[in-house]
Amino acid sequence: MAGWNADTAAGPVGPGTVTLVEGSSFCISSANGDIQPEHPHGVFHDDTRILSRWNLAINGRALEPLTAETKEPYRALFIGRVPRSDGYADSPLIVERLREVGAGIFEEITIRNYSLAEAECAVTLSVAADFADLFEVKEARVQRQWEETRHPDGDSLTIRAVWQDVRKGVLVKASGADVAPEALSYRVVVPPHGHWSTLLSVVPTVDGAAPLASFVRQAGDATSPSDRRRAEWVAKIPKLHMANRSVERTLRRSYDDLGALRIEDPAHPERIVVAAGAPWFMTLFGRDSLWASEMALPVDPSLALGTLQTLADRQGSTVDPMSEEEPGKILHEVRLGVSSGLSLGGKSVYYGSVDATPQFVMTLASVSRWGFANDTIAALLPHADRALDWIREYGDKDGDGFVEYERLNDQGLINQGWKDSWDGVNFADGRLAEPPIALCEVQALVYTAFMSRAWMAYDAGDAPLAGRLTGEAARLKKRFNEEFWMPDRGYYAIALDGKKRQVDACASNMGQCLWHGIVDEDKVPLVAERLMSPEMFSGWGVRTLGSDMGAYNPASYHNGSVWPHDNAIIAAGLMRYGFVKEAQRIATALFEAADYSEGRLPELFCGFSREQVTEPVPYPTACSPQAWAATTPIMLITSMMRYDAHISQGGFWMDPALPESFGDLHITNAPMAGGRITIDIAGSEPTVQGLPKGVVFHREHRPWLTEMMEQAKLLRED
Repeated sequence: MAGWNADTAAGPVGPGTVTLVEGSSFCISSANGDIQPEHPHGVFHDDTRILSRWNLAINGRALEPLTAETKEPYRALFIGRVPRSDGYADSPLIVERLREVGAGIFEEITIRNYSLAEAECAVTLSVAADFADLFEVKEARVQRQWEETRHPDGDSLTIRAVWQDVRKGVLVKASGADVAPEALSYRVVVPPHGHWSTLLSVVPTVDGAAPLASFVRQAGDATSPSDRRRAEWVAKIPKLHMANRSVERTLRRSYDDLGALRIEDPAHPERIVVAAGAPWFMTLFGRDSLWASEMALPVDPSLALGTLQTLADRQGSTVDPMSEEEPGKILHEVRLGVSSGLSLGGKSVYYGSVDATPQFVMTLASVSRWGFANDTIAALLPHADRALDWIREYGDKDGDGFVEYERLNDQGLINQGWKDSWDGVNFADGRLAEPPIALCEVQALVYTAFMSRAWMAYDAGDAPLAGRLTGEAARLKKRFNEEFWMPDRGYYAIALDGKKRQVDACASNMGQCLWHGIVDEDKVPLVAERLMSPEMFSGWGVRTLGSDMGAYNPASYHNGSVWPHDNAIIAAGLMRYGFVKEAQRIATALFEAADYSEGRLPELFCGFSREQVTEPVPYPTACSPQAWAATTPIMLITSMMRYDAHISQGGFWMDPALPESFGDLHITNAPMAGGRITIDIAGSEPTVQGLPKGVVFHREHRPWLTEMMEQAKLLRED
């Protein structure tokens, strides 16, 4: 996931940084809670930094950080102490900052005096708002200068700014403070063994004038809107208990992070979609949002439906070389309020993704199995058909049957698959592949898109359309195995380059092909063996690139790192072909890796061998929380449970093969066809209670699309 131009990248936010997220808003601060404009810190709302400085000083001294604990994804407690001026080490003044992020921030500051004498404290908060675009901050190139005015009024400070014809503003409220244009201050006396507290809030204003509706709790209310939103989320998702408490903690953390990453479609607030990840991708991404919602189907199928509907509304309708929009194409990302000089393609919506379009069709078929109303699915079918038209007319640029990409302008992404860093696709000797590039996993996605639409046609009674689409899928599979397989290497090429040469690097991409079923049966054992080789498997997961490849770098974004979501898809593919022990090994390694980051898997981590380094090495600019990573534990568990549904077929399938170390599993409140079911797995023995009428439990894997079409006598793989 690269939401920036191929020649730039995000700078590290720094050690000890704390990131809070709620919907499309987030806050990045240092370990003592301060926000420094010289770092990529700030409070961000709608892709704009509404607070660029928020520095607390007691008696002229910044706090020495002691700890920072994230209570919820949107709330953290910072604890620090006030350095003494007399040279002694221990300070009796301890400061707590309880912060919550929403459409702005709400903060409670408490000073505790642990001495026998009263303490006089001059409390100062320096405040600034530069209204920089997210891209400007992330890439450390804030250039626009806003015309700013500051208006102190009683216990509040309004900062307004104008740039060209754009107006923005924030309202700072600080009860009891002396408010000056640059800072808020208090003079307090804290009694011996006593404390002093105050409340502050910062909210953006609409068009630089009226403040947004407050997101903070009202007087006498113990919960905030974010608390209530989280409670509603917790009430609707499955509740689980596992004998292995470490695995349970990681799954619960995943649920929390997924809940915090939910955002609303501004045009349809009832539609909830999944943002790609914090801090820099708190927006709708085609690929990321689709994958995350697909992986989270057993937790909340409505996330996938909302994502599909929102993407369908923005499906490409014209040819625009700058934004790379084409008829039927699904977008790469949406940005709010960014200046055209910094955003991809120079516009707020960018379409430079080669895989989001077939993925849209795949996810629609997945959603259709989970029991939504027929008319809801039918309304999206024309969008699926336009997506297939894009595959045929624009995706396959040279008519060779494969979907390729090549960026259409120099502000777009050079690489447009999921490994979208500038150097993410290379040969075994390290040379970069030249476009147009046909990625192996993109062909697998296209294969699944054809099969998915074929099944939906067959399920609706349109056998002729189903037959034509299965024919397209079968021809693609045959050509794929002929053109991408390298018999002398025993694995698939990551891609074909612009000259139709096999890009021969050993990469993880072929592992995703397993899940789609495009891999010939006789080649699966060799692929599995290669993926689990010491060159590919680090001990924490499958690397993006083998350690014996020319471009390998364990501390790179896509050339040797370990991506949890990539591994979850690979593990599911291994399960599909019966390589259970290999899938269990990947799952166990990832859950163990999560233990080193308080149960939260990051976007990626470095690919150093577990034999060399006994802990996963963090990647400096990894997103956390991130949607793919948050849904990875869910997909790992459900794929090893072989857990799936097909409501129109009246079936719920499960045949668990969880690692023995995970212990027994108890799940309640799991969504199923408008009802809620309870699942128990003791050893490998499952029981299910509460299945809706007409839904039957089958102890086996759900038939794959290929198997269903073969049973319907519509698919022949000669």
